[in-house]
Amino acid sequence: MTVTEERVQAVPRAKDARVTDEHGRRIRIGELLWRYTLLLLVLALTVGPFLWQLSTSLKGPTEDIFSSPPSFLPEHPTLHNYQRVADTIPVWDYALNSLKVASASVVTNCVGSALAGYALARLRYRGRRIATLVFILAMLVPVEGIIIAQFTTMRELGLNNTLIGVVLPGSVGAMNVLLMRNAFLNLPYEIEEAAYVDGADVWQRFLRIALPSVKGTVAVVAIFAFMGAWDDFLWPLIVLSDPSRFTLTIGLNYLHGTFANDERLVAAGTVIAVAPLIALFACLQRYFFRGVGEGAVKG
Repeated sequence: MTVTEERVQAVPRAKDARVTDEHGRRIRIGELLWRYTLLLLVLALTVGPFLWQLSTSLKGPTEDIFSSPPSFLPEHPTLHNYQRVADTIPVWDYALNSLKVASASVVTNCVGSALAGYALARLRYRGRRIATLVFILAMLVPVEGIIIAQFTTMRELGLNNTLIGVVLPGSVGAMNVLLMRNAFLNLPYEIEEAAYVDGADVWQRFLRIALPSVKGTVAVVAIFAFMGAWDDFLWPLIVLSDPSRFTLTIGLNYLHGTFANDERLVAAGTVIAVAPLIALFACLQRYFFRGVGEGAVKG
């Protein structure tokens, strides 16, 4: 083959180069630019406020934090604002209380949701569909509509002003149960049937076959449970009265009341509260995106 023939054959190959999606469908350049523009806009709206808070927490008292356009790079970065937060409120004690509540919520939601989801998806008994419907209806009830009943229940149990009282109402979330149910429904029945023939009981099938196959969804439940417990403000504010048991969200509220004009202090407290969530998601992100597919609602 001559050099000229090679060049002629190379021309169509260059024309075949195109941008495609995961299904092999061609994407037009205009559509691709629109997608990236939309993604950049969403990124600016979601990450921008956090970057501004982080920048504000690192600025000194002489720097202008309300300049237009906003300046994201401090001229003289300092960690003094974080030290002032610790001097103003016992922030690390509050963070420890929040960590206890969030960790307990993760354990109870992962264990309870996995057990309930497996029972709804794989076991055969009367009332299974009704039980599933109850969990679906529970998601439609707003928290504000049952918060008085929850408070009365905690008072009758003697759990007011305790961290257990903070954890108990959200120990097993309806959304998490449905996520685990849908993940277990996606598993092939043939695998468990083979284990049943080999003599495995229901607990062995759950622990050795079903649960290891949905680790991604368990990670999703863990992230949702941790974020919900860590960020919760209304329920701990109602059930807790002893300042030594306050969670971080309640404790940081004192920064707004005492130093209403010091945005640097508030920003430093906000970064302290958000940092554990970022660290958790960074550690579990690969399981999170895999679990979204495992727990997708079946049509």
